[in-house]
Amino acid sequence: MLLFTPGPTPVPESVRLAMAAPTLHHRTPEFETIFKETRELLFKLFHTDEIIMIASSGTGAMEAAVRNLCHDTLLSINSGKFGERFGKIAKASGLNNVEIKHEWNVPATVEEVVEVVKANPLVDAVAIQISESSGGLRHPVEEIAVAVKAINPSIMIIADGITAVGVEPIDTRNIDCLIAGSQKALMLPPGLAILGLSNAALEKMGEGKGYYLNLASEHKKQVRNTTAYTAATTLIIGLGTVLKEIEQKGGVKELYADTARRAEATGRALEALGLHIYPNRPAPSMTTIDDVDAKEIRNLLKSDFGVNVAGGQDHLKGKIFRINQMGFIEPYEMVAVVNAVELALDRLGRRAFDGTASRVFYEIYYALGCK
Repeated sequence: MLLFTPGPTPVPESVRLAMAAPTLHHRTPEFETIFKETRELLFKLFHTDEIIMIASSGTGAMEAAVRNLCHDTLLSINSGKFGERFGKIAKASGLNNVEIKHEWNVPATVEEVVEVVKANPLVDAVAIQISESSGGLRHPVEEIAVAVKAINPSIMIIADGITAVGVEPIDTRNIDCLIAGSQKALMLPPGLAILGLSNAALEKMGEGKGYYLNLASEHKKQVRNTTAYTAATTLIIGLGTVLKEIEQKGGVKELYADTARRAEATGRALEALGLHIYPNRPAPSMTTIDDVDAKEIRNLLKSDFGVNVAGGQDHLKGKIFRINQMGFIEPYEMVAVVNAVELALDRLGRRAFDGTASRVFYEIYYALGCK
């Protein structure tokens, strides 16, 4: 079975083997060395002033960011399940919440965020997804961050990069907290979250909020290459292996370029079959198709062609399917996916299979500079 869901993504064999080594105790010089090396590699990926790793899903990191960096009112951008989640976290944390809400294929605009920030002077943090994976949407986060900082530099910008870090270049100069999760482009099992923080964020959080999710207490420990509580040792070992392998394969720039080529070629191949890309501004992390036969196509992909892709949630259940583009994916693997979609359309009587998908994929992929 080819796993093409946008998280968890396939874990490379080299990483599985590294994680299968004998378990290390987290309070040892041996593990502290691994932690230090991994942390240093993360700085190259995040380009932030500080890095914190916590044993948690991405949602834990979202809550940690909101609780530590918002003291009064959170402006959350809701264009999907995860934008909605930021608002729920704010309310559960006893904070005020102002929300900008859109359909799941519509990105926020700089103008509307500026308008809401000016109308709500108590907003002290903005939370937004870079890639909203509910529908495969890409928000203009960097532009929004610049505009918000121009109004009030002390407003914290919390950017959920869980399906963006390791996928595409992110300008972090105006982002105060960049969040990543292990099970996406970092190609690991779930259970490790990473937060890249600005110096302004460190200053604002002071002594931190909460207990386990207190970022200040974690930061004090992690600058000394240890953790406040039990570290996710196996996942951190795996993360170090992944980051080293990325460097061996040409570095993050090549990873970003290959992901972009693959995403563009996949989208063009599926459009050539008469299918429609769902989001108005697609993120390169996944290819999302809306279709009346989305459920049937997804079922056929899994049952007849050994390809597992993700469906939609809530009002989009049975109406979209999402194909992962994150991580190390060979062109022939993606061709197998688009071929399977074309075969599924043939089974449904929509169009006769003629190899269009694979032909268009390869034409675009190689035209965009594949080595």
